Amino acid sequence: VTRSCILSLLSISLESMSQEIEIGLGKKGRLAYSLDDVSIVPSRRTRDPQDVSTSWQVDAYEFDVPVIGAPMDSVTSPATAIAMGKMGALGVLDLEGLWTRYDDPQPLLDEIAELPAESATERIQQIYAEPIKPELIVERLHEIRDAGVTVAGALSPQRTQDYYSTVLEAGVDLFVIRGTVVSAEHVSQDHEPLNLKKFIYDLDVPVIVGGAANYTAALHLMRTGAAGVLVGFGGGAVSANRNTIGVHAPMATAIADVAEARRDYMDESGGRYVQVIADGGMGDSGSFIKAFALGADAVMLGSPLARAEEAPGKGMHWGAEARHQTLPRGFRTNVGTVGTLEDIMFGPSHNADGTTNYIGALRRAMATTGYVDLKSFQRCPVTVAPTR
Repeated sequence: VTRSCILSLLSISLESMSQEIEIGLGKKGRLAYSLDDVSIVPSRRTRDPQDVSTSWQVDAYEFDVPVIGAPMDSVTSPATAIAMGKMGALGVLDLEGLWTRYDDPQPLLDEIAELPAESATERIQQIYAEPIKPELIVERLHEIRDAGVTVAGALSPQRTQDYYSTVLEAGVDLFVIRGTVVSAEHVSQDHEPLNLKKFIYDLDVPVIVGGAANYTAALHLMRTGAAGVLVGFGGGAVSANRNTIGVHAPMATAIADVAEARRDYMDESGGRYVQVIADGGMGDSGSFIKAFALGADAVMLGSPLARAEEAPGKGMHWGAEARHQTLPRGFRTNVGTVGTLEDIMFGPSHNADGTTNYIGALRRAMATTGYVDLKSFQRCPVTVAPTR
């Protein structure tokens, strides 16, 4: 029996061992927890916040802080990607967004921010009907490259085959394939789907791929050779997946499941470590911190960074799901503005609602529990105190 067969059987066993409740006579469901349901437990040892390290590394690229700016037009522009890079984080540009459809997207960003709620989705669909222009992909990535920061761009699985060669020729350091659900085994009757394993093998750059929400899906994505796996479906503050297609993944359980898949994949692969990146539902610094305690190496932030004064959305926030031409699964929402990008990342904070000084809060939590780096903080004990 091969090691992969053993791990596949283990994944089935792990899922069957998870706590299930009876929904009705003909259906059982697994009990899962959101980040609000768990709390971090301090240990017997404490440290000074300045003595802890928040750095993380994906492939050859090291960052001072474990923050990835989500590839959403309301969050990451070339300018904010550059700003994030200079702060030690990573900004990912949406290569299907307004920046690659229009020479000057600013008037359209301003318009989206001012749209009445009742007509916002329809107008967003119209604006994003403009075709993607490969030359603008090149121009935007060159702008980030010229600033001397790490260059990262994102495409959906559906668009990756169309534009990845343009992206690689333009020059990226990290490539992100991000969708609501990304599968290593997509099946289609009318077209040849993206072969993730072959695609990643043929590339010369590290690939981060997701979302995944359980052990088995994540393990299969890791086997494709991905450098990182996104956990969750992203865009928690602007997602309507639960309302439109009935899909939802409580993040605490999802992160812990994928972290376990990472551990087992390390055994299977002889020590290859895949980064686990929590994506979505991090609206406050407490949720952000708990993602690391549950096993994340980094966190992709959307709404927290959309609240920055420099954010392209000007306090309004929307994601790729809102622009789908036939079944929008997201919406535009007002998240407001709470301070500069630096305030949100590093403070100082002037309120206690968890919307500013994310890194300061992370340092304080690590110091309070006595851990010196993120990998050791993943072992932090937690308790379950369901809010529902």
